[in-house]
Amino acid sequence: MKATEARLTAALDRPPTDIRLYLLHGPDEAVAQAFVARLAKAMGEGAERVDLDGPTLRGDPVRLADEAAALSLFGGARFVRVTGAGEESLEAVSALLAAEQAGNPAIVLAPTVKATGKLVKTAIESDRALAFACYPPGARDAAAIVADLARAAGLRLSPAAVQRIIRGSDGDRAVMMREVEKLALYLDAAPDRPVDADDGALAAIGAEIAEGEIGEVVLAITAGQVDVLIDGLRRMNGPDASPIPILRALGRRLVTLAEMRAAVEAGEGAEQVMKRHRVFWREEAATAAALRRWTLPMLASAQESARRAEREVIAAGPAGRIVADHFLLRMTRAAR
Repeated sequence: MKATEARLTAALDRPPTDIRLYLLHGPDEAVAQAFVARLAKAMGEGAERVDLDGPTLRGDPVRLADEAAALSLFGGARFVRVTGAGEESLEAVSALLAAEQAGNPAIVLAPTVKATGKLVKTAIESDRALAFACYPPGARDAAAIVADLARAAGLRLSPAAVQRIIRGSDGDRAVMMREVEKLALYLDAAPDRPVDADDGALAAIGAEIAEGEIGEVVLAITAGQVDVLIDGLRRMNGPDASPIPILRALGRRLVTLAEMRAAVEAGEGAEQVMKRHRVFWREEAATAAALRRWTLPMLASAQESARRAEREVIAAGPAGRIVADHFLLRMTRAAR
């Protein structure tokens, strides 16, 4: 079945016995990992997790169904996580859905498969599966996503609260989920006892990272200014501050620098390039320095590192801020 976000989160929080497969497809691996963490929490602290990947299933298509039907070594809960799945996993997924029994749920991360592909189609057509597309939300979609998450948690958010969550998360769906969960817990909200929530309630549960502060930190990273970075991170180091917006902003900055650097290498003047990209006048000096400092191969490598760091931050849970700070410091020192 094709799942809405509310339907998926409800199923992950209380896994129903008739759903044996959760297929998460699309390029937003950070939110997919957040869904995995949600299922792991629902299964219990001592749950056994079996890790498989796409190449393993290609070589052994019955492995997924076997693991889903096997008993835990310790007699407790058990679930299967598959990473890096592609169309080569179709036979394994089909075998799982057709099996007579499967007591352990399987959650499959397939970031590269197309929504029109056979793997997604198979999951959508089965009553034993939930398929969900993990894509970074656009500006219009973000408000609808926050509203859906809030309704599922028993919250009636004011428009100002919705926009504050969007700004604070930088459009990251995983961060949105955590903010809604924290707010619901703070207000003791639930689907059967909905509660109104405004901008003041959000202010009470944690500090919001200002867009200007994020910009200063990102400029410091690409300029190699370690002292400025440390000062900026220290000011944003609140107990509920998420590093995901910083990593997302850094990724966008690196993409923009790559586009400008390519134009400079093609013979266009740096000042003309910055004017065409509408660089803010206060950022012109730092941007010009970054264009001299970074080469295209360096920028491509940094983009990949930032995406990898984002996945690691999500997977690290409460320790994610430490992982992010360490990564940002290493990148700034490398730039210097």
